[in-house]
Amino acid sequence: MVLQPNERRYRDWSHRRLGPWCSPTGSPAPLSCETGCGEGSWILVCRLLVPTQVSLLSMEEDIDTRKINNSFLRDHSYATEADIISTVEFNHTGELLATGDKGGRVVIFQREQESKNQVHRRGEYNVYSTFQSHEPEFDYLKSLEIEEKINKIRWLPQQNAAYFLLSTNDKTVKLWKVSERDKRPEGYNLKDEEGRLRDPATITTLRVPVLRPMDLMVEATPRRVFANAHTYHINSISVNSDYETYMSADDLRINLWNFEITNQSFNIVDIKPANMEELTEVITAAEFHPHHCNTFVYSSSKGTIRLCDMRASALCDRHTKFFEEPEDPSNRSFFSEIISSISDVKFSHSGRYIMTRDYLTVKVWDLNMENRPIETYQVHDYLRSKLCSLYENDCIFDKFECVWNGSDSVIMTGSYNNFFRMFDRNTKRDVTLEASRENSKPRAILKPRKVCVGGKRRKDEISVDSLDFSKKILHTAWHPSENIIAVAATNNLYIFQDKVN
Repeated sequence: MVLQPNERRYRDWSHRRLGPWCSPTGSPAPLSCETGCGEGSWILVCRLLVPTQVSLLSMEEDIDTRKINNSFLRDHSYATEADIISTVEFNHTGELLATGDKGGRVVIFQREQESKNQVHRRGEYNVYSTFQSHEPEFDYLKSLEIEEKINKIRWLPQQNAAYFLLSTNDKTVKLWKVSERDKRPEGYNLKDEEGRLRDPATITTLRVPVLRPMDLMVEATPRRVFANAHTYHINSISVNSDYETYMSADDLRINLWNFEITNQSFNIVDIKPANMEELTEVITAAEFHPHHCNTFVYSSSKGTIRLCDMRASALCDRHTKFFEEPEDPSNRSFFSEIISSISDVKFSHSGRYIMTRDYLTVKVWDLNMENRPIETYQVHDYLRSKLCSLYENDCIFDKFECVWNGSDSVIMTGSYNNFFRMFDRNTKRDVTLEASRENSKPRAILKPRKVCVGGKRRKDEISVDSLDFSKKILHTAWHPSENIIAVAATNNLYIFQDKVN
């Protein structure tokens, strides 16, 4: 039996097979409830749109005269499936913000420099570079289409004037170099001004080539292509703290790569059973420790997290630590295994904690305590009564990501109806905010939203039956050192900034 690589199929398959009862550095200022999770503390800086021809909208009422890619905004209703943003990632300084979409494109935004006349523009991001990272392919051996969708983007620390990032679709990881060029060479001896070779017989004088100024050009060139190492769909990539290696994880295996070697990788985790009929779980996410290059974690569709140490053995099938919360029998249902599947796992910047996101909750684990999480935050517990309809429309298989702020004091994750949630770990306060075109006036203060489960609904509340499940915040990013966040909603990218900044 050959089972095609698809995590959704794995979960759905294991659910039906097992039966209903087993179914499927520098830190910013702390974000207190007054500055982070309190009412009216976040403002919209700009809304960026990524349609087929990449363009950007400056949300000022008086559109300024800057030309951005010589194109203008088109209404998001014209967006195609290829325009939907599939990943968002700040670089290590926060000056650049990269997005990938289902069309295989990467769009990089650069933070606007502060000026004396327009101080408030410091938080805005404008288009810096766009390029086609992946193209659709077809595996003729397996009769399998390979989508161009960008699953993950990871930046490498900047070492020189150029920027480097990793991007991956389901099968292939690419290393891209993004660099600027504002000079061009002129005065070649063997070539004319148009680049054509000259007849050596016509060369009578020797010229010294010179560099001439030119309009700034941003170039993206692929430096490495890491292919043919994954049988199943890649769901995670993570750069190691030694910056010489990185790992890529698919549904059943994790491979370790060296940046200089493209034709060989080392398999460090393999959970594929000898008989695929015995398959009970898949790998859903993986990440390296931010400081220890030998340590990494990976999560599974069973809601477990495994911490592995590469010093113990070359193949890390035997984990060092195993994190799992015992299930409450009173909460067990037909959907227990599906909603317990972990969709994202992240180390804290300090490396002391692990954060995981399942369908209904965000959990924080201490590396020194394996039997239960130290913190559990309910993201949208009001959906527990609607799991049946969410299963029927496939929303129960949505993969929400989660992020830390720069000081590890606040957690952010997405929900439905374009809502996203923030949890302050110090004050235990939380807030629900909305990324919406209706609230996209420049410098507009975001008002907290509340969901009414039953009974009489207040004026500022929204009924749980009125939530739009086609609008969902799956991908978010937090600036590494400031209170600036990026939230992806279909083909719109919203940039929000803490009001005190």
